[in-house]
Amino acid sequence: MAHAASSTAAGVPAAVRVEAPPPELEREPLVLNQRSPGWITDHIAGVAEGKTPTWWWVAFGISASVMTVCFIMLAYLISTGIGVWGLNHPVAWAWDITNFVFWIGIGHAGTLISAILFLLRQRWRTSINRAAEAMTIFAVICAGIFPLVHTGRPWLAWWLLPIPTSNNIWPQFRSPLEWDVFAVSTYFTVSVLFWYMGLIPDLAVMRDRAKSKLKQILYGLFALGWRGSNRHWSNYEKAYLLLAGLSTPLVLSVHSIVSFDFAVSQLPGWHTTIFPPYFVAGAIFSGFGMVLTLLVPLRSVCHLEDIITKRHVDLMCKVVLATGSIVGYAYGMEFFIAWYGGNPYELDAFKFRAFGPYWWAYWIMITCNVISPQLFWFKRIRQNMWAVFIISIVVNIGMWFERFVIIATTLAREFMPSNWGYFIPTKVDILTFVGTFGLFLTLFLLFMRFLPMIAISEVKGITPQADPHHPLGGAKEGGHHA
Repeated sequence: MAHAASSTAAGVPAAVRVEAPPPELEREPLVLNQRSPGWITDHIAGVAEGKTPTWWWVAFGISASVMTVCFIMLAYLISTGIGVWGLNHPVAWAWDITNFVFWIGIGHAGTLISAILFLLRQRWRTSINRAAEAMTIFAVICAGIFPLVHTGRPWLAWWLLPIPTSNNIWPQFRSPLEWDVFAVSTYFTVSVLFWYMGLIPDLAVMRDRAKSKLKQILYGLFALGWRGSNRHWSNYEKAYLLLAGLSTPLVLSVHSIVSFDFAVSQLPGWHTTIFPPYFVAGAIFSGFGMVLTLLVPLRSVCHLEDIITKRHVDLMCKVVLATGSIVGYAYGMEFFIAWYGGNPYELDAFKFRAFGPYWWAYWIMITCNVISPQLFWFKRIRQNMWAVFIISIVVNIGMWFERFVIIATTLAREFMPSNWGYFIPTKVDILTFVGTFGLFLTLFLLFMRFLPMIAISEVKGITPQADPHHPLGGAKEGGHHA
């Protein structure tokens, strides 16, 4: 009775209030320092509204310059021919498809964080989902460059579309290139819709806060007349849930289809059923690595430590550890399957990867993808932002080498020794790939400069003040999420 009376006196009904958990079971809140909804809006929107910081101009200048190199190399490729790349017999797929699979993998974390974690009601996703979704879109744009230009005739790309037959042209639906067109275009379309749907409430916030007429018009146009009414929120939540349900199978299907590019062939080292789950785990692994690479420095330079907390980083590190362990298991199973299958060509293909001329690439892959994530078993490492940032970069380096090892080393040796070769990339190969990083970072910097990089409305919903079941819920002003 005394407890009920004290609760009522505090202005919170006893039926709503719950006892605080024991200290050993209490988790760090997802928003630190009891920040109010108004502070959250001001702080997140302020990143896009305030004066452009000097570091942004420096980063944008560098990334835009590197992006220009990419377009110069692509213009040179199209005007001269595909021979400016290092492709040659027997390695007819190499740097270009390696980069394609790498960028598609980077884009998987956004959909996973947004869709699957949303359906599983994982509330920690709210501080990182917006940036991860944007990262997905920009990574898919970078990925789409390579299948388009590696054909040598990008001006005939419309042949890949399922248009009515003319001039006896019809897409070859048994071609992996055709599967990639459908998979990547579907993934990109749904990702853009999902990202834009989540932006609508925050675009209305930016519209209402905008001081210039042009910004009011543009934000208002894309906010689609959002007023925050009960009907708007109801329709928004239904649409968001439906898009999350549509996006979830894409996480599994897109990289599975990309893996079929290799698995449907008859080449030793490629023709294996482990590829689809192995590629999906690797994609999530590299995607979370890139999310950490982007968000760890941004939380410091944008002063978002109270919203992107160490708990968020800790949880993402655990996902990297889990998926990295799955990838390591897949590496071991590949050797076991090759030995147990009794196919001498298959076993020799894997021996060649580990101990042949490409041994250096294979062991870089093992070091970066299997050994380095094991450091995340230690909480001290997961709580050290510099260590997390360095390991996340190492993970992305390792995942690029994984794709290179799978593609280049398998093609370098055919069944006849007279057809053995060694792939060496040209300067055009290297500069084109480096240039796509410039394109990726330029798009990401523009995104964070003009749009809220964190979902304002969703973060407000996970604050202790907005949660009636939290021990502090309703005890302060703004206790109910509007």
